[in-house]
Amino acid sequence: MQLLLIMPNFFDYPELIIDELNNMGYEVDFFDDRPSTNAFVKAVIRVNRNIINIYIKRYFNYIMNKVKSKQYDIVFLISGQSLSLSEEMIACIKKNQRNAKFILYQWDSQANFPYIKNFHKYFDKCYSFDKNDVKTTPNMEFLPLFYSKIYEKIGEKNIEEYKYDFCFVGTAHPQKYKFINLMCEQLKPIYKKQFIYFYFPSPIVFLYRKIMNKEMKNAKYREFHYTPLTGNEMNCIYESSRCVLDSAQSGQVGLTMRAIEALGAKKKLITTNEDIVNYDFYRPENIYVYKDRINLDNPFFKQKYTEINSNIYEKYSLKSWLKELLK
Repeated sequence: MQLLLIMPNFFDYPELIIDELNNMGYEVDFFDDRPSTNAFVKAVIRVNRNIINIYIKRYFNYIMNKVKSKQYDIVFLISGQSLSLSEEMIACIKKNQRNAKFILYQWDSQANFPYIKNFHKYFDKCYSFDKNDVKTTPNMEFLPLFYSKIYEKIGEKNIEEYKYDFCFVGTAHPQKYKFINLMCEQLKPIYKKQFIYFYFPSPIVFLYRKIMNKEMKNAKYREFHYTPLTGNEMNCIYESSRCVLDSAQSGQVGLTMRAIEALGAKKKLITTNEDIVNYDFYRPENIYVYKDRINLDNPFFKQKYTEINSNIYEKYSLKSWLKELLK
């Protein structure tokens, strides 16, 4: 089975997905959904992709030259706010791959990139991690994100002593920045060992956010990192942490990758996402829902992580996620 994968080259997710697809018997050709991972290009795509239209068109022509002579069984687009390809470009791939099954998975909320709705007509199946997208979009199916085998291996380790009480690693979206900082301040009197890594794709995005978003008015340049952690660095941080902090992006009810990876690594989780209580893996001794103030007397802070049913746990693995998408 031949599969064309287009998705963001983000952390080590493409490699993890391709490895699992190979294990399932697929031969995979992969292309980034952006012409470059250069910090300037990533920043411009988020602010106004029209500025680099010529560059994007050149990159798309490169993709088409590579794939036009092939016939794929599946064309799989994992889409988010970083997507640089236009509707016309997706239509061109569709015309070239008439016999392929087209599958779209959205791992950012439509509220934050509404133009993706124009792409739906080119796909046989459309999925989103966000329940609100499914409620407002005909023929879209709900499918939460996944954890990889790496986090499963972390969850298998019996660790008693932790380097960090809690950690956060993620892009510094304004609302996320605000709530993670509030959590840190409220946890600090008792839980002083913190690892916080706010990421921006470039200083340009930091300046844009500082000017445009009130939550970041007083943010300092030195609070942020402009190079993403490697997959190995991420794994080490998770392994060394007792608990994971999480905050949903504005306009989003879908669970973040951090929340699902905390499940995979069997870590306790503090999150602003109130919808998490409606998931089958929710246990109050494992997951604390943050609402303005942290109650340090809550049993969550005194109890150890409680194992969940193995069938529920495995349902959120990368292998199960891919099987559901490609069925």
